[in-house]
Amino acid sequence: GYWASAQTTDDYTRYELLDPATNSFKILYEVSATTPGATWFHNTLRKGSEHKVDRVIDMASGKPLVWSIVNGEEARKNGLASADKDTEYLQIKLQHAVAKNSEYRLLIDKTYADLKSYFTEGDKIVFDRSLGIKRNSVVLPKGYELTACNYPAQIMLESDGRLKISFVNRGPDVVPLHIEG
Repeated sequence: GYWASAQTTDDYTRYELLDPATNSFKILYEVSATTPGATWFHNTLRKGSEHKVDRVIDMASGKPLVWSIVNGEEARKNGLASADKDTEYLQIKLQHAVAKNSEYRLLIDKTYADLKSYFTEGDKIVFDRSLGIKRNSVVLPKGYELTACNYPAQIMLESDGRLKISFVNRGPDVVPLHIEG
């Protein structure tokens, strides 16, 4: 059969900062696979973070998708030509090939523990992470207020009382985001 890994468009990532003592945050990543004929989707799992995949959903049907965590060699076998041999990837089997002039919308729900990206300094929390996706939001834990943000952002109150910091990266480079609460 034809095996290909999908290219992407229309990415959005929501980071929900969990209890600061855990140094953990939930990542809800919405993405559209757009490569015609692609039957696999690969998501890079960032080095230096402990990662746990909670679920992967086909957004059109709402059904869970089959996934596994693979090394770069396995990702290359299934169409990700740029896979690095020393990196882990979330490999997702699409329910059907991406149709020509179409998209396959996915939701990846995973949790990272990363002391370098999310930590405390005294009584404040710090989220310091380079973000390459163009549309992002960071949700502070309940009870925290935003005290510093190094990038232009929109601040909104969630229905449960948490603050959401949203921004769009309009440039070609990653955003070295630094948020304190």
